[in-house]
Amino acid sequence: MAARTHIGMLLFPGMTQLDFTGPYEVLARLPEAAVHVVATARDPVPTERGLMLTPTTTYGTCPRLDVIVVPGGPGTLELMQDDAVLDFLRREAGHAKYVTSVCTGAFVLGAAGLLTGYRATTHWLSLPLLGLVGAVPVDERIVIDGNRITGGGVTAGIDFALAIAAALHGEAVAQQIQLQIEYEPAPPFRSGSPRTAPAPVVKASIAAARELQERRTRICRTVAERLLDPLSTGSKTTRTAEPPWGSRAPPDAPESIPPPQ
Repeated sequence: MAARTHIGMLLFPGMTQLDFTGPYEVLARLPEAAVHVVATARDPVPTERGLMLTPTTTYGTCPRLDVIVVPGGPGTLELMQDDAVLDFLRREAGHAKYVTSVCTGAFVLGAAGLLTGYRATTHWLSLPLLGLVGAVPVDERIVIDGNRITGGGVTAGIDFALAIAAALHGEAVAQQIQLQIEYEPAPPFRSGSPRTAPAPVVKASIAAARELQERRTRICRTVAERLLDPLSTGSKTTRTAEPPWGSRAPPDAPESIPPPQ
């Protein structure tokens, strides 16, 4: 009998629940998979919009993981500064087969020093900031670079999880899961990307997120300074000894986003 694959998905206050539940639905259907919901304690955790989810294990009691999944959401801003979480990720990344994230969960991996020199993606609003946490930003829905797999914003988590399923068990298994969940997106509008959404919709989305993005930028710059010190990030788990911008001061975050069409 094949050995079980232990998949750990982080759960934290302020997480976007679809970043978690979309991939969970796919990964929990994998053969011989054990999906562990990992949090600071075993108490129910409120997600970004109020849905309560319950962990199955903690950072201290979690079994050795084969796959790490970090979802996104506003709560990642706290995780980026949580040494216990970052230490857990570094420890598990040392032996995990895949180190992964959905949406802004990429910034938590980056804060742990686990994306330095790796190509990665995240939510379109935050993509210009990825370079501040050592990654090479790529505007794609899924990015696979070595054993790092990152997904774009929110709903991309389902595509992302199917890619993990294929990497672990082959395309046939992944396609069976896709059919089981009847995943054939056909949205009523073409507003799922800033390149296709109407300009007023893009403008309104940027305005609504401005305060959160300003806070994210400040935290990313703090992380960038810390990443320049290899002793603070467990640099053995990164691809390069220094961030992509070299030994200079970290760059300012670009202001531009892809223009709407």
